[in-house]
Amino acid sequence: MIELIATAESAEQAMALMDAGVDTIFAGNRVFGLRLPASLDTDEIAEIVRAARERGAKVTVAVNAIMHNDRIEMLADYLHALDGIGVDAVAVGDPGVIRLLKVRGIGLPFIYDAHTLVTSAGQINFWAKRGAVGAVLARELTFAEIKAIRAAAIVPVEVQVYGPACIHHSKRPLVDNYLRHIRADDAARSGLFISRLEEADKRYPIFEDEHGTHIFAAEDINLLPHLGELAEAGVTRWKLDGLFARGERFVEIARLFAEAKKAIGEGRWTEELVGRLEDGLSRLQPAERPLGAGFFLKNAADIR
Repeated sequence: MIELIATAESAEQAMALMDAGVDTIFAGNRVFGLRLPASLDTDEIAEIVRAARERGAKVTVAVNAIMHNDRIEMLADYLHALDGIGVDAVAVGDPGVIRLLKVRGIGLPFIYDAHTLVTSAGQINFWAKRGAVGAVLARELTFAEIKAIRAAAIVPVEVQVYGPACIHHSKRPLVDNYLRHIRADDAARSGLFISRLEEADKRYPIFEDEHGTHIFAAEDINLLPHLGELAEAGVTRWKLDGLFARGERFVEIARLFAEAKKAIGEGRWTEELVGRLEDGLSRLQPAERPLGAGFFLKNAADIR
């Protein structure tokens, strides 16, 4: 069964996403989660959980930050609160968080989400044998690698099929430091990007949060034309990331992927439908964010 997962920036958007066909909402607080479109408190998460129960959907909360001691000290109360709210799972990458779940007896299921580190079935199975109910694959994998991992993994794996891919993360607030150095005002913080002289038309967006500075690929991932291949390979957890496509625009993008999911499930996945959905996505996609397949179609041997 295909599961469509989408980030949410508010309880209102979460409800709209579920009504559009999303199965699982991915949200959280930026103190403990990385690269979220918004930072939600536990009351907002509880509201999303209630709405999910009414719709037969699920909620996963991001606890996938790189934790330092100060975060770990605050985390137990947060995890207990999430457990009390009744969230379905937490996404976790730091072994310290996994240990905390165990030693405190917090019964939250966890999905292993260590970002670029999740590149082999061996690593996934290691954590599955220690309680993980799923794993999020690195964005830098080819389709051949994804298929090989799925064939050997003993828990379901998640693949990002739409949205931005982070290519660099520094714990330092590089943007803040730079803007302070040049004495720029707060308006200078919006729409920041870097580019290379050799490829000046390619813009690599910069995003800064409580966990430092994040630089993203110049293109958003779009695997919509390849969803049929993923389904055939048994890769059926599909993630949509709305960090750069906000509000109603992202809801409509999710609706396209939900239509694709339904068509595949009903055996109606045709080139004509793919073309129509691709046209719809192109119209909705932010103009400054071109679409591409990322590493999906590459040959692993050619990646440097």
